[in-house]
Amino acid sequence: MKLGIAALVSFALVAAACGSDDDGSDGGQNTDAAESTDAADDGDTEDADAPVVTETEIEEDTIDDDSDPVPGGTMRFGMEADVDGLNPTSSALSSPGLMMSGAVFDTLGVYNTDGEVVPYLAESFTPVDGDVSKWQVKVREGVTFHDGTPLNAEAMLTNFERIKAAPLVGLAVRPYYPEEGAIEIIDEFTVQYNLLEPNALFPAGLTTQTGYVASPTWLDAAIADPTLNQEPVGTGPFVFESRSADSVTRMVRNEDWWNGSAYLDAIEFVPVTDPDTRNDLLFSGDLQGIQTSNQASVGDLLDRSDEYQNIIDETGAESFAMINSDAAPFDDIRARQALAFATPLQTYRDLIGLGVSRAADQMFTPESPNYNPDVVQEGDMPDEAAALASEYCADKGTEENTILGGPTCTDGKINIELQWSGPSVIQTRVAEILDEGWSSAFNVTFDELPQDDHIQQTALGLFNVNTWRQFGEVDPISDKVYMMCRNIGGISLNWVKFCSEERDALIAELQTLPDAEDRVASWQQIVQDMHDAYTYIFFNHTIWDDAFANNVRGVCERTAPDGSVALCVHRGRPWFDAVWLAE
Repeated sequence: MKLGIAALVSFALVAAACGSDDDGSDGGQNTDAAESTDAADDGDTEDADAPVVTETEIEEDTIDDDSDPVPGGTMRFGMEADVDGLNPTSSALSSPGLMMSGAVFDTLGVYNTDGEVVPYLAESFTPVDGDVSKWQVKVREGVTFHDGTPLNAEAMLTNFERIKAAPLVGLAVRPYYPEEGAIEIIDEFTVQYNLLEPNALFPAGLTTQTGYVASPTWLDAAIADPTLNQEPVGTGPFVFESRSADSVTRMVRNEDWWNGSAYLDAIEFVPVTDPDTRNDLLFSGDLQGIQTSNQASVGDLLDRSDEYQNIIDETGAESFAMINSDAAPFDDIRARQALAFATPLQTYRDLIGLGVSRAADQMFTPESPNYNPDVVQEGDMPDEAAALASEYCADKGTEENTILGGPTCTDGKINIELQWSGPSVIQTRVAEILDEGWSSAFNVTFDELPQDDHIQQTALGLFNVNTWRQFGEVDPISDKVYMMCRNIGGISLNWVKFCSEERDALIAELQTLPDAEDRVASWQQIVQDMHDAYTYIFFNHTIWDDAFANNVRGVCERTAPDGSVALCVHRGRPWFDAVWLAE
């Protein structure tokens, strides 16, 4: 039987009090642990060669402007939701949280527009004597956190240990390191990460939440006073000033930033859960920028591209239904297959995709070299679904539904609960569309939760099926935490709790291969393995639009310390250190 919301809130507070929950330097795996939520904007609320960066396809409609940047001004940016905290070692950071964190924290590495990971807050990251199971990371000298604490190897050690100990975030780190000796200090500014296995792709993890570095002084204080998790202290271009949950989080320019100076006086992050309202606030001038993955909203923004800048990315996530294979009835593959067959794919794609987002069959877009053309998502097969459900119910219909309680079947149909995050008009519409198709074989009840509770329920395995958004990292190796057996537990990042030893072996092999071309065959086999498990029902490739007023400049002019142009936006989040406002 499902735990109540109060119990989950208690879990979140315990996690924060223990100094744990989302991450810092991961052996090449993603620890953006909650970069996932529902499947259609705000609904959708985690790979290919492409025009801007490998594994990301971005179309830009920004203004050419040769004028010099003008310092000053406050930018108000509308996000799809708020988050429960901004501590990278202890907060479940979905897309809005990662974006806000990116203003106040720096990552150790960043992707440039050639798809390469280059040092950022780190000065270098190098395997030890060519052994890719041991990596040394040297941070830049002379950098201080916003509270005056120096950035050094001790700070790196503290961040890693806090992450590794975290109940949720630590799940992305602990399985990939030995219990003892995972990290060691080499000198004042250098640490060494000792992995359990070779990983030539380790630097990819330094670009994710695992790459954020927080002030160890602040981390200590936040253990004693968890309310400080709302007041982040990093090395980034902006300094936290104030935060009102579900209202406004304000950051002001860091006048002593190690990498130069931001132009904006301040950024105000404003959560607006309804995508139509978010668009309207941009159109009225109350916001200067927004993120959205709602297809109707993207369409409206593109229709007004002469008035607003649109940065489009459709490789930053996939939208799907996600099935808990560890709980009855979906611990039986027949029930999972029946749900896939009963899914009204065409109706979903027509009414929710609206011709704006493309149909998805897997975690890669067709342009990706890793795309497997043999994998096609089944759906729109109600008769086959009903037959499988009837067979399942005849065998197991009197067993208890692990999540709902009561029998797994009633009147020859399988009883399930569909969960999503809200309140969201579009997500409610998605639920109604799915229910209409699934009703051929399933009795469906609904559970709409706030985003934070939705993520926590999912991590605890307290769901039958939910709508979700995930995958789409620049290098897909950073998505392995969602796939591997070692990420299953009482709290899981392998949300579907499906273990495939064959998949694990393929991942272990491909991460020893530094050349992307050599990894293609393994990724294609992994995609086939995921399909055959029937734990995901893919709907669409999520289409992200980061839209800006025409007086916003510099969104895609961020640079790394080596002078290369950094990734412009990713997975619905831009960076703001190069942004300025024209008169």
